[in-house]
Parts: sequence; structure tokens; C-alpha cells
Amino acid sequence: MDNLTIFTEFLLMDVTGSRELQVLQGVLFLVIYLGALTGNLVTVTVILTDTRLHSPMYIFISNVSFIDLGSITVVVPKAIVNSMMDNKRISLTECAAQIFLNILFGAVEIALLVVMSYDRYVAICHPLHYGIIITPSLCSQAAAGSWASGLVYSAIHTGALFRLPFTKTNGIQQYFCDIPQILRISSSVVQYSEFVIIV
Repeated sequence: MDNLTIFTEFLLMDVTGSRELQVLQGVLFLVIYLGALTGNLVTVTVILTDTRLHSPMYIFISNVSFIDLGSITVVVPKAIVNSMMDNKRISLTECAAQIFLNILFGAVEIALLVVMSYDRYVAICHPLHYGIIITPSLCSQAAAGSWASGLVYSAIHTGALFRLPFTKTNGIQQYFCDIPQILRISSSVVQYSEFVIIV
């Protein structure tokens, strides 16, 4: 039986060993982040302010832009700060929040892409009935349902993941918290069960 350890923080991996390369990496991540932030904010703003774009397709696109904005905001700012400050620590709460939000945005994006594919199917295969089938209230319900299902899915997975016993090191071999890395440092019994589930 493995010795159980309670961790309150994890150590993230350095992408580079050199201090100069860490600063360069932080600046590069910052430039990419600001570009993604600007692009997604402009997309959402244009769709919300232009009344001609208040159709179902553009409502879904604004949701996807918001999800993209959230997905990159979950990981990149912490990676930038860690690179600039030469800090590798992340608290258990921050790690859980990163995983929860990553799963949330991923699940909502998949659900919204399914809804968008149905929207396009109706537009292509039933163009004369499109306005009757795809109504603004249906779009709102579909978007809300996508967010609700993502929230439930994310809460279940994150809750189950952080109930695991950790027996190994608290070092995570990435610059952000991720499910495989958390499973890697958990008990070997848990790893075996996960392997059986995956197979």
C-alpha cells in the first residue's frame, strides 16, 4: 500500500532552464494572449452591438468566441506570471480551478458545436422551415443547456479527481494543471482503475 500524502500545492515544470528564455517565453505568451484576447473581444463586441448580427448563427459564434477567450485565460496568465517571476508553484485550489474551467470550456464548446451543426443542418436541408424550427428562444435554450451541461460535467469530473489520494511527488510535468498529470501522481490503485476504464 502506498503512503498517502496531503498536498496543498503543486510544482509546475519549467519549459526552459535559462532565465532569459523564461522571460522570452513569458513575453511570447503575453503577445499571443493579447492577440487572442483582442480578436475574441472584438468578435463578441461586434456581434452584440450590430443588430443585423443577432441571428442564431452569430449568437452561437459569439458564445464560441467567449469560450475561446475563457479557455486561453484559464492557463496563459498563470504561465506568464510564472515565467516572469520564476515561480513554479500553484496551489491546490488554483490547480482545481484550472482543471474545472478547462473541462467546463471544453465541454461547453463541444455541446455548442453540436448545436451549431444542427443549426446548419436545418439551414441547408430545410431552408424554408428554418425560421420556424430555429427560433431565438430555441437558441437561448440551446446555449443555456450547453453551459449547464458543461457545468455539471466539469463539477463531477473535478470533484472526483481531487478526491483521489496522492502518493507520489507533487511535481506536475507541464506548465499548467491537467487531468493526466494529476492522475500520474495519484495512487497506483487509482492509476490501474483508470487504465482499466480507458481500455
